[in-house]
Amino acid sequence: MKVIYTVIVAIFVLFIITFSLENTAPVNLGYHGFDFFKRSLPTYMLIFLSFIAGVIFTGFMGIVERFRLTRTINRLNKTIRDLRREMKANENEHKNNSNNGNPPCIDAGEKTTPPTSEAIL
Repeated sequence: MKVIYTVIVAIFVLFIITFSLENTAPVNLGYHGFDFFKRSLPTYMLIFLSFIAGVIFTGFMGIVERFRLTRTINRLNKTIRDLRREMKANENEHKNNSNNGNPPCIDAGEKTTPPTSEAIL
């Protein structure tokens, strides 16, 4: 696997070198509203700088997304903890209210009916 990785990196480096050698024509950059910004860069440099800016921007957006997802996970974990506490409190309350401390059992094949509103009150 390491050999394949080395070959891919070598091909990528050769691509960058040949691309740089073929695209050396200068590109004039300037902002016509103000005269203080006038530059001349080789074409490959402009393309590489744009690529690097895109990589940095994408990395920043990935960090922001990861932060947002971490906050969501923490919020959902808190909700789960609260619901588990509530469920345990309800179980303890049910155990204290039942006669023998065991929840009611339903035998296999036995049909059940939901409690009516009169039975709950």
